[in-house]
Amino acid sequence: MFDAATFQNIDLAQISLYIFWLFFALLIYYLQTENMREGYPLENEDGGTEGFNLPLPAPKTFKLPHGRGEVTVPDMKKEAREVALKRVGPFGYPLEPTGDPMADGVGPASWSPRRDEPELDGKGHPKIRPMRMLEGFEISAGFDPRGLDVQAGDGEVVGTVSDMWVDEPEQLVRYIEMELAPEFGGGKRLVPIGMARIWPSRLQVRSLFGQHFAGVPQTKSDTQITKLEEDKISSYYAGGTLYASPARLEPQLG
Repeated sequence: MFDAATFQNIDLAQISLYIFWLFFALLIYYLQTENMREGYPLENEDGGTEGFNLPLPAPKTFKLPHGRGEVTVPDMKKEAREVALKRVGPFGYPLEPTGDPMADGVGPASWSPRRDEPELDGKGHPKIRPMRMLEGFEISAGFDPRGLDVQAGDGEVVGTVSDMWVDEPEQLVRYIEMELAPEFGGGKRLVPIGMARIWPSRLQVRSLFGQHFAGVPQTKSDTQITKLEEDKISSYYAGGTLYASPARLEPQLG
């Protein structure tokens, strides 16, 4: 039998504190494992595991909106592409590109294998579309770049601006569409608005030189862009900030 003396040395406040600590630790563990459904376990470019990895959660299936099927994560699938890098040293930055880093998607030109389908708005329509297809949209501030020459980082004029691609729900310009001159690849290409500088007389893309514009990834459609295409296009321009010229690989003095 228990009597009052049995509990006289028990600190209920301390027990409550320990229970709270245990609950909080379990909550952190749960949230961290749920956060590891995509992109884990972390791997190095050479295939080795990186850092400390908690056990992965059990696979869970999610139904996607707008009739896009289902996705199960984690799926433990690895990318099919080979990473064009080689190890050149044991410490610091030991990996160097072995081919064309901008085309191979390494370093700052890296991209993720996102779903090859357009991002949709709440009504199931593609979010990003050319302004020529949108009624009621117009330039309300700043310069209208349509018709301006496109100037590369080396001063070459590679084409002209033909349109702007707008994120309709957000009412923001996401991409500038340009028509390239035949000697620079011809056809239409997109440049992320953040990688372009608009002047009254020209649109400047400093990250790429004239010779690189032919390699800018193209979209399958001239009226919409997929999430995979967005990643590849943005990474190509970002990669040019380092890889467009050998001089950019050297230390820079500010």
